[in-house]
Amino acid sequence: MAAQCVTKVELTISCDNLLDKDVGSKSDPLCVLLQHTSGQQWYEVDSTERIKNCLSPKFSKKFIIDYYFELVQKLKFGIFDIDNKTIDLSDDDFLGEFECTIGQIVSSKKLTRPLLLRNGKPAGKGNITISAEEVKDNRVFLFEAEARKLDNKDFFGKSDPYLEFHKQTTDGNWVMVHRTEVIKNNLNPVWRPFKISLNSLCYGDMDKTIKVECYDYDSDGSHDLIGSFQTTMSKLKEASRHSPAEFECINERKRQKKKSYKNSGVVSVKHCEIMVECTFLDYIMGGCQLNFTVGIDFTGSNGDPRSPDSLHYISPNGVNEYLTAIWSVGMVIQDYDTDKMFPAFGFGAQVPPSLQVSHEFPLNFDPSNPVCNGIQGIVDAYRVCLPQIRLYGPTNFSPIINHVSRFAAAATQQKTASQYFVLLIITDGVITDLDATRASIVNASKLPMSIIIVGVGGADFDAMEFLDGDNGVLRSPTGEPAVRDIVQFVPFRQFQNAPKEALAQSVLAEVPQQVVNYFSTYKLPPPNKPAAAQ
Repeated sequence: MAAQCVTKVELTISCDNLLDKDVGSKSDPLCVLLQHTSGQQWYEVDSTERIKNCLSPKFSKKFIIDYYFELVQKLKFGIFDIDNKTIDLSDDDFLGEFECTIGQIVSSKKLTRPLLLRNGKPAGKGNITISAEEVKDNRVFLFEAEARKLDNKDFFGKSDPYLEFHKQTTDGNWVMVHRTEVIKNNLNPVWRPFKISLNSLCYGDMDKTIKVECYDYDSDGSHDLIGSFQTTMSKLKEASRHSPAEFECINERKRQKKKSYKNSGVVSVKHCEIMVECTFLDYIMGGCQLNFTVGIDFTGSNGDPRSPDSLHYISPNGVNEYLTAIWSVGMVIQDYDTDKMFPAFGFGAQVPPSLQVSHEFPLNFDPSNPVCNGIQGIVDAYRVCLPQIRLYGPTNFSPIINHVSRFAAAATQQKTASQYFVLLIITDGVITDLDATRASIVNASKLPMSIIIVGVGGADFDAMEFLDGDNGVLRSPTGEPAVRDIVQFVPFRQFQNAPKEALAQSVLAEVPQQVVNYFSTYKLPPPNKPAAAQ
C-alpha cells in the first residue's frame, strides 16, 4: 500500500548564537535540508539563501515538505558558513546540524534545539528553531512597490533600501515572510514585482495586521532600520496603478527625538493583485506531459569501453555509471509520459558508416525516428550502439540542447501547458563549447524545458556548477541573462553508495517548481483545468 500524502507542511528556519568561523567578519550561514531514504542514506532536498555576516539568521526561504502520516520521515538540518561560490558544501565550514522527524516538528509546531556535531556531541554554540505550518491556500499576492524620499543612512553615497514583510503569529511575535532585493544607492527605489502566498503573509485572513519594514542594507550585516508601517491585505488589495496605496515609513526612535519629525519616507504599493496559482500536480493531473530526452557523452576521455577502467565499460552485473543514471532518473520521469517513447542521443563519437564525428546522433542510428521504447529501450539501444562507434571528441553540449529546444519551441505554439521537456545529459568531463552552451541554456530558459546534468567519473566539474544557476544568474556570452534557472547539476560520485532513488530525488527536486514557474510566468493554465484550480 503506497503512502498517501496527507498535506504539505511549510517549515520556517531560524538560528541563534551560531559559531563564528570568519576572521574579521561574522559567519555567512545557510541551512541545508536533507531527507532520509529507505536505503538509510541522506540526500539533499533543498537549501535556504545565504545570509551574510549574521550569527542569528532568520531565513526567508521556506521548505515545503509532503507530510505522510504513516511514515517516519527523518529530516536533517545542516548549517554551513558559506565562503565560496561552489555547490559542494565539503569546502565550507560546518556549524552544526539537527536531526528529527516531521512528526516531532508538527506535534510541537515549533521546535528549538541545540545544534550538534556530526559525532552527535554538542556543537558548543548555536540553536536551531523550526516552525511548521500546514499549507492550505494556493492564492498568492503579486506586489509592485516603490518608495520615495527615504532617509539617507549612509555617510558616503545613499541608502541601499530593501523591504521586509512580517506576519504576526498567534503568540504575538512577528515572523518575516518575504525580503525584497536590495536597491543600491537610491532614496527613491523601485523594486521588482514579487509574489507572496496569502497563507505565508496573513494565514489567508485579509484583515490580519501585517508589518512592513524598510532597511538600509550594510555589507557587514548591521542593517539600519529606515522605518516601518502596519497595514492589512484588505487595504493593500485596493491599490491600483491609478491609485496606489501609500504608507508613511515611521522610525519610532527618530520620532521620539525630533519634534518636527514627519516620516522617513513613503512606501507606495502601486499594484497588488490576488492570483490563484496552479500547483505542479494541477498541471500533471490536468494533462501536461513531461517529455524525457537523454544525451550520452561518448568522448574519448571516457576510455575504451572494452577496458574495465572505462566509464562505458559494462560490468559483469550489467551496469556502469551511465546506465545507473539513466535508470535512476528515467524510472521517475516515465510515469509522467503516456506513450513512454523517449528520444536518446549520443555526442562526441565517430559514427558509422562514414565515421564522421557527431554531437547529436540517435542511439538507435535512425534519424527519422530517434525514440526508444521505455527506459529499457534506451538501455538496449545504448548497449547495441557502444561497440559500433568510436569514442572521440570534443565535448559539445549545445547541439543536443538546441535539438530539444526546437521541440520545446514548437510546443509553445499550442498556447497551453500541455508539454514540458526534461533533458538528461550524462557526461564525464569538461565542456568544450562553453560559450555556445551558455547561449543555448539562456535561450532554453524561455521555453518549457529543464536540463539535468549528471557528471560521471572523477573529473573537475567546476564549469558545470557555473551552469547551475543556484549561485547567481547565468548569462550568455553577449550578457543576456537566463529568465529562470533551468539547469540542475550533480556529480554521480556523491551517490555511489546511496540507494538508487537518491540520485533521481536530488536531480529532479527542482523540476516541479521549474514547471510551475514556466507555465505561471506565461500565464498558461493546465490543458484540462481541474476543478480545484478554478
